[in-house]
Amino acid sequence: MVEIEYKNARVKLGETDLVYEPAEDSFLLADAALEEAEPGMRVLEVGAGSGFVSAVLRANLENVRIIATEINPHAARCAKENGVEVIRTDLFRGIEPRSPKTRFDLILFNPPYLPTSEKEKLSGWLNYAFDGGASGRETLDRFLDKVSFYLRPGGKILVLISSITGVEAVQEKMEGLGFAVDIVGRTKVSFEELVVVRGRLS
Repeated sequence: MVEIEYKNARVKLGETDLVYEPAEDSFLLADAALEEAEPGMRVLEVGAGSGFVSAVLRANLENVRIIATEINPHAARCAKENGVEVIRTDLFRGIEPRSPKTRFDLILFNPPYLPTSEKEKLSGWLNYAFDGGASGRETLDRFLDKVSFYLRPGGKILVLISSITGVEAVQEKMEGLGFAVDIVGRTKVSFEELVVVRGRLS
């Protein structure tokens, strides 16, 4: 069993050929989430994978209610083994919109952001971790179109994107949906820059 230790959290990776292994993008989102999350918050992580980011939050913050969603059954099982309360579903499906019980102060998402042609798709569940469609933004766009239904007034989202996905296009879409937008984290990785964008509902 492979494990990763990061900022007081010990995360089991399970079947690593079926579950996305935390990397620079995961670390950057976890760091940004630690900066934004506060005690008493209700937090939702969409597409939690192994549960790495949620596990880091749980290990460092008290009195924070964290739940997660994940479409890959192998990753969902891994997240549960890491102590994360996870619903196996696609993005927000299965979570009632606009309900007081399903509104969150902070929503996190590390979407599949690689522009992917039909020939580049992977076989099996791991494709969900990488395949962002032709633009690299297809899954992120679906998330952004629905996320405000699950935020409390004044709530925030953190999304991780790559420079190859089109940072300005993502910012413009978020602003068009009523979010105040800031970049709150960035790191250079080989041929791309990874960026965490924060959106806050007024």
